This record gives sequence, C-alpha cells and structure tokens, in this order.
Amino acid sequence: MTLRFSVLASGSTGNAVYVETETERLLIDAGLSGKKMDELFTTIGRDPKELNGIVVSHEHSDHIKGVGIFARKHKLPIYANEKTWQAMDSQLGQIATEQKFIFHTGEVKSFGDLDVESFAVSHDAAEPMFFAFHHGGKKLVLATDMGYVSERIKGTIEGADMFIFESNHDMNMLRMGKYPWSVKRRILSDVGHVSNEDAALALSDVIRDNTKRIYLAHLSLDNNMKDLARLSVEQVLKEQGMAVGEQFELYDTDPHKPTPLAVVS
Repeated sequence: MTLRFSVLASGSTGNAVYVETETERLLIDAGLSGKKMDELFTTIGRDPKELNGIVVSHEHSDHIKGVGIFARKHKLPIYANEKTWQAMDSQLGQIATEQKFIFHTGEVKSFGDLDVESFAVSHDAAEPMFFAFHHGGKKLVLATDMGYVSERIKGTIEGADMFIFESNHDMNMLRMGKYPWSVKRRILSDVGHVSNEDAALALSDVIRDNTKRIYLAHLSLDNNMKDLARLSVEQVLKEQGMAVGEQFELYDTDPHKPTPLAVVS
C-alpha cells in the first residue's frame, strides 16, 4: 500500500499538489495556467485524464487560476466547501453542475482507498481549509496559507510521516522590503502567512519519531529564498532539540518545477 505525492508548484505565483495511491489520483489546487498544469503532469509522468478530481483549498488566484480550464479539458469533478464555491464560481468560467461537489471543512472524505481530512486555517479567504491524507497507516499533511498555526491545527496534523508546510517569509526581508505597509500588515496578521521562524516553532510541536520529510512551501518570491528558509527552519528546529538531517530531512519546493514523486514512508 503506497501513498505518493509531488509538489507540482509552490509559491506566491501558483500552487498545486498531486497525491496518489494505487487506485486514486487527486490534484489539490491548480493555481497555474491550464497549459502549465499539463506540462507539470508531463514532468512527473502522469496523465491528468486519470485524475479522480480537483480538491480546492480556497479561492485565491494562486490556487485556482487553472481549475476551471483544467476541469473542463479533462472532465474532472471539483471539490470545495460551500463558501469557497460561492467565492470562486464566477472565476472558474462555466462548470457543469455534475462536476461540482461539496467538501465540508472538518470532513473526512474518502476517495477510494485515500481518506482526505480537511481542517480550517486562519487566512483571508472565504473559508480556507487544508488537508491531511491518510492511506495504509501513513499520513501526509498539506498546510499552507496560514496566519498562525492554532493548537487545533496542531492536534490534527501532529505525527504526520511527511509535511508540506508553509514557510512564507523571512521577517527581516519582509520588514525591509518594497511592499507597502498595508500589504506587510496583512502578511504579518493572523489571516496572513507563516514566517520561517513561526513555521519551525509550529513544526517542532507536531514532528514525531515517524516523521521523515518536511517540504517547505509557499515561499514568497520577494521576501524569502530557499536557502534562507531552509537554514532558518533548521536552526530553530535544532534549538528545539530536533535531529534535522538525522531523523528527518528538509526539502525545497519550487514555483515552476515539481518535486520528484515521493513515497510517504
């Protein structure tokens, strides 16, 4: 029994994650053009026509830009909660009624042998939610677009074998950067994004002995860098007594190219 995934793209310009078991294939968000989405699937050697559906976390364009065209082209069902549907419906173009499905926040929805557990996050969208994927006793967590990581979220995601976790910005780069104060304030708020340091502190509370890999995701193009995010998270985790590089490894994600398909082990 094998659970696999690829972070197809991650960052402020577009986000998409692919998850599969032996029988099920899901796309989580499609925040890039339909053409780019097809290219990403070709890169990982998968056919979008074999997808069982698209699951949408929230309505921001960097998560839904390609959802409508991709669903129409490949005749895919779309799953989202009611408030997200209301917020994104007009942005997707014409979607047939039989392709629209409700996935409630807090629900565990089964797609064949893959159980997808949704949980609410604090972000400035209608009703944002992210996911824990369960298959064969293994657990993969996707958690980005969070202003902060609540104790409730920690309780849901703790003990994952692998994490795809937001490490959006370096505090100093953001404070010194070119963004207007209104945008900086939004990013730093409880409905914004998690910094490198806050990501590490949250991870230190949810990593367990079985955790093998952490993928740092949704890095800001202007206020972060891969090396900086990785070093910052590693430093804080080591300060918290975590055996980075021994018990588990940190991995980068990229806004333009997918991570190699990985087995959740």
